[in-house]
Amino acid sequence: MSLYRRRILLGIAGGIAAYRSAELARLLVKQQAEVRCVMTRSAKEFITPLTLEALTGETVHDELFDLTTEREMGHIRLARWAELIVVAPATADVLARHAHGMADDLLTTILLASQVPVLMAPAMNQAMWSHPSTQANVALLRERGIQIVGPDCGELACGEQGSGRMCSLETLLAAMRLCLGGGRLRGERWVINAGPTWEAWDRVRVLTNRASGRLGFHLAEAAAAEGAETILVAGPGVPRSSLPMRRVDVESALEMHRACLDAAEGADVFVATAAVSDYRFAERIEGKHKRAGRQTVRVELVVNPDIVADVARLPRRPDRVIAFAAECREHVHSARQKMLEKGVDAIVANDAERMGSEEAGGWWIDERGVVELSATSKVHFAEQLLERIACMEDEA
Repeated sequence: MSLYRRRILLGIAGGIAAYRSAELARLLVKQQAEVRCVMTRSAKEFITPLTLEALTGETVHDELFDLTTEREMGHIRLARWAELIVVAPATADVLARHAHGMADDLLTTILLASQVPVLMAPAMNQAMWSHPSTQANVALLRERGIQIVGPDCGELACGEQGSGRMCSLETLLAAMRLCLGGGRLRGERWVINAGPTWEAWDRVRVLTNRASGRLGFHLAEAAAAEGAETILVAGPGVPRSSLPMRRVDVESALEMHRACLDAAEGADVFVATAAVSDYRFAERIEGKHKRAGRQTVRVELVVNPDIVADVARLPRRPDRVIAFAAECREHVHSARQKMLEKGVDAIVANDAERMGSEEAGGWWIDERGVVELSATSKVHFAEQLLERIACMEDEA
């Protein structure tokens, strides 16, 4: 579940961590979310509305009794517009006022008027966070379904050490995606491999490819956001996620083979997005190979195991096994042949020319036929794939 076109109301309270709200707004816009901001009066002492307006392209709302908006019940319109309300930073004052049902400014009024999920990211001095009153307010908010994200432990703006730092923006974005996810994959186990493999020749040199692993990474995030128990078998260079998933880091094709077979046994879904090396060196050189004036060097390569085919042959194979085929020509014909040879349920054919790029596109192929998938960002392409994989069981 991405944040693409999701309507997010960002509430900003008056604390030094308000400066991080500008970066949060920028990241949300970058992910093509629709963002509107509500500031408390004290928040404007730390960051200006103009900054947020420049980042979001939207008017910042800050006054409950603005005559222009309130004759149209502006606070109600904002509450109904939002799909998710995020308060970051959430000060001890805002936590207390919302816990006790106060509505004496625009932000707390919207919080009471809204029926959508609410995330709060506390940020304050460690003594304020640990105070019994704050902890009681947080407990009360959690009982009412408010999601509290953080705070982190570390150095605070006041120079003290302890809990009270606003959580990382990556953690907050992950929590937002989980909150907006429908949870429809809850109870399923998805295993996804991603990235290239490195086949070592010596201590320095490897045989590898141009794959980035981002498509498999985004697919794993999409599955995790929808509640699946997600296992990501990651080759070198695959990004790390803040979403809840188990990650198994590997380097070589043999390591990925072992990890995938262990994880895929009895899983619901296995998706082989990784660009696994077909070959490895027959012999690995200890130390570093010296050129020593040689003009040519001969090496012997041996074939690596076919991971997705071996997963499809497991005694307790996953219910749905999806392969990938990067081709330079005759994409659909070659991929269909591979689908039959490997015994998988579907295969995604893509153009090898796009390997390592920011976009993905191709063809979804299964026993019912071929569907062309238009080129788009890898985030959106991964979500298209998740939709198709999730629907396979219903169509069986």
